[in-house]
Formats: sequence, C-alpha cells, structure tokens
Amino acid sequence: MKSWTNAFREKLTTAERAVERVSSGDRVYVHPGCAEPETLVSALLKRAGQLANVEIVHLLTLGKADYVKPEYRGRFRHNALFIGSNVREAVTEGRADYTPVFLCEIERLFTSGQLPLDGALVQLSPPDEHGYMSLGVGVDCTLTAARCARYVIAEVNDRMPRALGDSFLHVTKVSAIVETSHPLAELLPVPFTELHHRIAQNVAALIPDGATLQMGIGGIPDAVLSCLRDRKDLGIHSEMVSDGVIPLIESGVVNGEKKTLHTGKVVAGFMLGTRRLADFIHDNPIFEFHPTSYVNDPFIIAQNENMIAINSALQIDLTGQVCADSIGTTLYSGIGGQVDFVRGAARSKGGKPIIAMPSTAKDGGVSRISSLLSGAGVVTSRGDVHYVVTEHGVAYLHGKTLRQRAEALIAIADPAFRDQLYDFAYRAHYLEPKCVAVP
Repeated sequence: MKSWTNAFREKLTTAERAVERVSSGDRVYVHPGCAEPETLVSALLKRAGQLANVEIVHLLTLGKADYVKPEYRGRFRHNALFIGSNVREAVTEGRADYTPVFLCEIERLFTSGQLPLDGALVQLSPPDEHGYMSLGVGVDCTLTAARCARYVIAEVNDRMPRALGDSFLHVTKVSAIVETSHPLAELLPVPFTELHHRIAQNVAALIPDGATLQMGIGGIPDAVLSCLRDRKDLGIHSEMVSDGVIPLIESGVVNGEKKTLHTGKVVAGFMLGTRRLADFIHDNPIFEFHPTSYVNDPFIIAQNENMIAINSALQIDLTGQVCADSIGTTLYSGIGGQVDFVRGAARSKGGKPIIAMPSTAKDGGVSRISSLLSGAGVVTSRGDVHYVVTEHGVAYLHGKTLRQRAEALIAIADPAFRDQLYDFAYRAHYLEPKCVAVP
C-alpha cells in the first residue's frame, strides 16, 4: 500500500472536528469562487460561540457568508480582498473590511508575512495515485495561501475536477481531511442583451486572428466571445475563464497555436461558471491553471504577443480615469486584475488593453462617461488607459491630450449627455470655448 494512503486515512475526520484547529484571534483564508469549501465554513460558524476575533480572508465567494451578519460581531470579522455581493452590505456598514490590492500582489502579502495566515480552508479533488489533490476550479491565490498557512483543512469533494497545471497539494501538506460529495457552487451565465452585443461588436473589431485574450465574467465578455466564431487560432491567458470559452475551444477557434507563451494551452487562475465548465476542465490537457501571482504578473502577460485585455468599468471621467470598484464613495467590488492585464497588454507586442462598458447606467438615467468621478476611487489611471469602448464606438486615449481625450470620450457617450459633457469640458478648460465668428 502506498505510504500516502496511510497519511490520508490518519487525517480523515469530520468537519466539526477539523475546524477545532481554529482558535480565537486566528486569521483564516477561505478558498474563493466556485471552490468555496461550504461544508467547512458551515462547521466553523457552528463554533462561533467558542471563538473571538477570527479574521476571515478571501476574494469573491459564492456562498452565504453568514459570518458577516451582525450577530457574529466580535466572533468573526471579514477582510475582503475583493468584495462580492454576499459581503457588500457588511463592508458598506463597517462590519467587514476591504483591502484594495492588485490581484497579482495578494500572494506576496502572505509570503512576505505582511498578512500572515494561521489557517486555510480549501476544497480539493480526491488524490491521484501519487497522493496529489487538485485545487480544481480555483488555484488563484489559494495554492500560495495553503503553502503559507500554519494549518490547512481540506474538504475533499469527489465532484471537484482534477484541473491540470501548477494546481496540486499533496496529502502530506494538509492538516485534516473531510470527505464530501456535493455539487460545487455555480455562477450561472446571464443572457447577454442587444446592448451587450453592440458593445461586443465594437470590441471584436479590435481582435485579430491569432490574438491571446483575457476577459472577465458577465454579459459583455460573453457577448464578445460569441462574436469571435469566425476568428482563427485564438489563445487565452486570463485570470479566469467562464462557460463562454467552451464552444470556442470545441470549434477550434481557441487552440492557442499562435501563443508565444504556453503555446497550445488555455492559461488561467480560476473558473467562474457552471458544472458543465467544471466537467469540461476535468483532466483536460488544454487547460493549465497557475497561481494568480504568475497568471496576473504584467511581465508574464506581456510575453503573449497580440495580448487583448478586455475589462469593464463602472465609470470613467473625461480625462480617462477609470473607476471599477466603487459607486461614488460606496465600495462595490475590488481592484481585481484589471490593472495587471491593462499594463501587461500595453507592453505586449501588438497588444491592446480595452475598457468596455455601456455608455449609461440606471436605465439610461446616468452617463458612465462623466465629468468627474464623484468621490469614486480610481482603479486604472489615466496614464494606463488605451481603448475605451461603448455601444457608440471606440475611443483611443493613450498619448492623447486632455482636449483629445475629452473629445473622443464625448463622441462615444450617450447622445443625451453629450451637451452637458461638452459644457463641463469648456468650463474645465479641457476644450476651448466656442468662438463667435467675427464679421
């Protein structure tokens, strides 16, 4: 019998027993996204009455996140490295914290000791014949967190896919194992609208054959993918992948043959999607998962020629400053990987960093291209922005003056707001006042 099997059996326990390792004052990392170990999180909540000041650290999760409820004040406090909808209210009300940080730099907080981790709750696949368990749908920052934590509690779920790449933990590297069998958390795709399709058509016009793509989740990225079915030899190097990549891989549009880094591979840090995508990833050699510190490193990203980075925004001002993590002073999401990929694509040979968004919000009542950011934080600086795309066209800002930027952005704003944007631009001296003809 293989030696690792004895270690596996010795570490087997119940979720309730496993989380007894968590002590008051500990900082505990939770595997995010579709990989959230919900069984372990639930067991930890049951211990709330025995604990005080446990800090729970993670990026976006898809579970309930009940530890941010008011009744757990003093027991748990959440530190959001990216704000999901399940913790947004708690962050807004001050019951949880937000750490703004570039996605590529989160793991350095763990390895440097700036944010030391006591524990890590992770969800893994069953071990292979050599005793290695895959992190499956989420390598992201979790592999590094597990390597840095004093103890690692693993939920081993027989429904977790075996994703390939730098995505494995050995049985001997975990402290306790809880075997489970339940569906993974899923993020269902939202059907994209005609508006999304119009934006996507403008984005797709910027994507040549042989390009390598990065894109996020949502209506616009899915619509862009649907517009690329006539392309050839596309590649993917992205912090995440969604269900939208499946038809492009199956049809051969995405084959990675023209990639200049990891040729023939879809490189990603995690997935956000459905069971179909998880099954598609299982033991699929076209996928290669890596820690986010690698996938999102701008110097690594830039090694992909014709790198097209497609990210979204909540608001952009007339000078090109991009807000992507807050609405006014209300925190909404996080910095994420936008700046990582904007800078990486900008330095790629033939690369294009793209910010794509609808021109309005609130059913057309608010212009996303605005005079000022109204107290909102800047995620991507005006010096980093290259392409901005709305349903009304494409504005290229890099190397442009404030006057040229204002003119280009107003041209792709919703027509209903252009006059007031022009008025502000004149008052701010971005544009010269209209001259009255001298007779």
